[in-house]
Amino acid sequence: MKIGFIGLGNMGGPMAANLATAGHDVTGFDTAAAAPEGVTVGRSAAEVADGAEVVVTMLPNGQILRAVAEEIVPVMANGAVFLDCSTVDVESARAVAEIAAARGLLALDAPVSGGVGGAAAGSLTFMVGGSDAALAIAAPLLDTMGARTVHCGPSGNGQAAKICNNMILGATMAVTCEAFALADKLGLDRQAMYDVASTSSGQSWSLTTYCPAPGVGPTAPSDNDYKPGFAAEMMLKDLRLSQQAAEAADAATPIGAVATEQYAQFVEAENGKGRDFSALLPRLERRGRG
Repeated sequence: MKIGFIGLGNMGGPMAANLATAGHDVTGFDTAAAAPEGVTVGRSAAEVADGAEVVVTMLPNGQILRAVAEEIVPVMANGAVFLDCSTVDVESARAVAEIAAARGLLALDAPVSGGVGGAAAGSLTFMVGGSDAALAIAAPLLDTMGARTVHCGPSGNGQAAKICNNMILGATMAVTCEAFALADKLGLDRQAMYDVASTSSGQSWSLTTYCPAPGVGPTAPSDNDYKPGFAAEMMLKDLRLSQQAAEAADAATPIGAVATEQYAQFVEAENGKGRDFSALLPRLERRGRG
C-alpha cells in the first residue's frame, strides 16, 4: 500500500519502519523527529497524505489531531482510510471521524497498548473504533505493526477502551506499590509477598508482569532504576483522559480519580517526570501515614 505516516516519535517511528520493512511505500512527516530507515521524508502533513491509500497518525493529543485532520482531510482521496493510533479524548476521535466521513473518507481510531518495545517488535495491541469496511482495508497494516487487533465498535470506542484499560492499569499499579510499601513496614519479605499475591486473589498484570519491586518477578523497569517503559507522565495523561471522559459521561470513577491525583502529585510536584509509572514504589517507601 501507499501509506502516509504523520508522527514519527518514539512510537510512530518504529511503527512506520515496520510498515516499510514489510514492503509498503511509506512517506512520513514529523515536526521534529527524523524519519526511520526505509521511510521517505515528506515536507508537510498534507504532502504525505496526498495520494495515500491509508494515512496513519500518532500524535500527542486531541487538539493536535484535530488540527492535522483539518490539514490532511481535504487532500485525501475518497475511500482512503484515516487511521489514527494516537491516544486522545473520545470527543476528538469522534469529531475527526465526522470530519473524515463528510469528505467521503473512512476513519478508524486505533490506540495501542504495548509501549515502545511493542512498537519496535511489531507486537502492539490495537483497540479499534470504526466501521468494518475501514478495518478490512487497514487490517493488513495493523497485523504488521501489532500482534492483536480488537474491534471495539463504532468511532470513538477504540479510545474508550484504551482509556478504561489504562484507568485500571494506573489504579492497580498504585495499589500494588502501596502493598509492597506496607509489606516492608510490616516486616514481610518482598519475595514472600510476591509469591503469595501472584498466586492468590491479589494477582494482576501490574504485579506479575511489571512488578514495581526490583529483583522480584520477571525483569521490569524497576530492575533498571525505573527508566521508563511507560513513563509516569504518560500514565497521568491517560488517567486525566479517563476523568475527562467520566465527567462527560456522568460516570462515577472515585478510584480512578484518586489514582489521577497520586500520579499528578508524583509527576508535577515530586520529580516523577521521566521515570517509569511503577516508580511510585520508591516514593511510597519514604512516606509515612501522614
